[in-house]
Amino acid sequence: MMTYAKSLMVLGMLAMLSACASDKPHDYGQARPPVDQLDSRDRGLQSKDVIAATDQLARDLLALPELRQSPTQWTVVVDRIQDRTIDRSFYYNYDIFLERFRTNLSQLGPGRIRLIENKATFNDIRNRELDSPSDLRQGQGVTPVQPNYALYGKALDMPNRATNYYLIQFDLVNLATREQVWSRQYEVKVAR
Repeated sequence: MMTYAKSLMVLGMLAMLSACASDKPHDYGQARPPVDQLDSRDRGLQSKDVIAATDQLARDLLALPELRQSPTQWTVVVDRIQDRTIDRSFYYNYDIFLERFRTNLSQLGPGRIRLIENKATFNDIRNRELDSPSDLRQGQGVTPVQPNYALYGKALDMPNRATNYYLIQFDLVNLATREQVWSRQYEVKVAR
């Protein structure tokens, strides 16, 4: 009886070992490297830059004393990033920075910031989703929320032989006064 139990235990351990042998954590790690780490196989801006910039900037904006002390929510429309870079060896869609920034503000800023959809995007969605003129009349009497602030950015670079310096500037402007109430940058030098 004891031999039977030992044999059963050995078979169970062998089954576990063979199941573990088919695990490929290294291969998975190669195929899906962490998004918050640099990958030595890549050059230029990487996902780590997007995450580092947007996390830092969202915390910074939400800590702004004028925003924290405001008795009302700020209504903010997110515009776009102007690509003013000159190095075209990599094509980047810099709006990825603003989209992640927008998501961070939505997650971290309820009660302080109210995000308003960009007018062109809103009109496009509304025109695709509403079927008839009667559907349009149902919305009458509803006053659209007007944003008080616009968040936008600029991407600039300074390429050299082996590296490229990126400056990605983010600005928040008061739409009533044109005052730039907040301005920050993300800087990074990367291999070309």
